[in-house]
Amino acid sequence: AMTDDAAVPPTPSLVSPEPRAIGDALVAPIGFGCWRLTGTDVTAAGRLLDGAIDAALEGRPDGTRLLVDTADVYGLDWGGTGFGTVESFLGAVLAADPGRRARVLLATKGGIRPGVPYDSSPEALTAACAASRDRLGVDVIDLYQIHRPDLFTAPSEVAATLESLLDDGSVGAVGVSNVTVDQYDALAAWLTGGLATTQPQWSVAHLEPMRDGTLDRAMRDGVTPLAWSPLAGGRVLSGDGLRPELTSVLDELAAREGVDRSCVALAFLLAHPADAVPIVGTQRAERFAAAMRSATVHLDRADCYRIVEASEGVPLP
Repeated sequence: AMTDDAAVPPTPSLVSPEPRAIGDALVAPIGFGCWRLTGTDVTAAGRLLDGAIDAALEGRPDGTRLLVDTADVYGLDWGGTGFGTVESFLGAVLAADPGRRARVLLATKGGIRPGVPYDSSPEALTAACAASRDRLGVDVIDLYQIHRPDLFTAPSEVAATLESLLDDGSVGAVGVSNVTVDQYDALAAWLTGGLATTQPQWSVAHLEPMRDGTLDRAMRDGVTPLAWSPLAGGRVLSGDGLRPELTSVLDELAAREGVDRSCVALAFLLAHPADAVPIVGTQRAERFAAAMRSATVHLDRADCYRIVEASEGVPLP
């Protein structure tokens, strides 16, 4: 006799392992972040990048690339030695093996100037982009993003600068990071080509982009969200400062799926219909390969809403 359980069809997974679109390019569903890439050993960093590329692109359609996300200000903090040092180091890693460049979608960010602190004026942004290209050793930056909004530059001016960078071939696509939905709208209204990406902080411990309109705008406009700190700065792994209910749900799902809890946390982001790219900043190739397993985790709506409820600590209405 059939049991009641057998009568219930299996629920499809919401997790999408498909490549994500950024401009005309396709990228793997997990990106590689360079905030911690502050070393000096080009050979070791090359092995790390190659390992990440191989893990990200294994079994994926030809032409899919690994999103590599950096910024001109990286290196000024977190163990670095100064402004621009991570870009310069990444440039050296790319130059050491010319085959790497074609396998990555190179993304960087500008608009932070120490002591100012935010400057998206036409002169500053144009100069910042040129300096980033020089440090990275590339003719074209595939994706150029405004790192943080400059409240004292008109959106029309920022848009005009981004359009000129697109027009002269300095950059392949443009995006924004850390913007409110109104800041996003104000800039997007002036951009004829449109934004390719928006980069909010988003993790199982920080659900605001799902609630404040950030992801809704992205879906409305066909813009790909990039999630920074998708493991809550490592707190998902350590459990420090995470709601105990959230840790418990993640652990239960991880045990069921045969992965670690960070994979479940990343899979939750991949389950959202905005088709985001979480950016993982590990400095170990095997950790990145493990993160790629999140694309094969099975999460259905019930699983995802359990995570939401445990994260927010209030019953769903």
